[in-house]
Amino acid sequence: MTAGTGVETVSSTAGSGPAVVADFWFDPSCPWAFLTSRWMLEVQKVRPVEIRWHVMSLAVLNGGRDDIPEPYKSMIPQMWGPVRVAVAAAAAHGDEVLGPLYTALSRRRHIDKVEWSRDVFEAALAEVGLPASLADAAESTDYDERVRASHDEGIGRVGMDVGTPVLAVGDVALFGPVMTPTPTGEAAGRLWDGFLLVARTPGFYELKRSRDVGPTFDNLTFDTPAASADPTFGGLVRPNPATTSEPVERPKKLAAQES
Repeated sequence: MTAGTGVETVSSTAGSGPAVVADFWFDPSCPWAFLTSRWMLEVQKVRPVEIRWHVMSLAVLNGGRDDIPEPYKSMIPQMWGPVRVAVAAAAAHGDEVLGPLYTALSRRRHIDKVEWSRDVFEAALAEVGLPASLADAAESTDYDERVRASHDEGIGRVGMDVGTPVLAVGDVALFGPVMTPTPTGEAAGRLWDGFLLVARTPGFYELKRSRDVGPTFDNLTFDTPAASADPTFGGLVRPNPATTSEPVERPKKLAAQES
């Protein structure tokens, strides 16, 4: 902990001072959280930061609500599978598997555009060297208590009126940042600098504007397998193509929770 800041730090191997510890809560079903997570992996390349990954659940957050559209309600049962698998993997093999498994799962869902299924879970597990039997958790309630506990830890830091991602440094947690496309290189570092500035400002709560485009991943490509791509398991390279996105309309009440 850095004196007077409330921000936890650890020794950095980058030679640029102590690394800030960032706790990141994600749901693999959320494309916006996945974009933010790719930003954090970019930040690691240009700033001293250590990411600790945690699971939160949009199924827990939105289950039982009557004020969300029926199409979104219909997706909630499928959202349980990936968070159960992630929590089961961490329980059996340690929290250090969450980062690579998150990448492997979400790349399939948001880049390859496949629906959640046992085949998807098994392929993601195999990619990061984990046993296929962990996919059993997707259809089991055995890990739901762990899912809820991890979710409650994250959402309890920011409040029930937001969604994923939750990003915490020290005693301060914020929803977001939400962006598209993912900033890369020094642009990612500058956004991180700004995030730390607002996080360390007493009494800061919110910046927000309505989204008028959907998530775009056009400036990101992924090496396969992700686990062998680089030490952060991001598998992220930057070919610098033009980015495109299509305007979308989203229900106002759903906007935060869907993130």
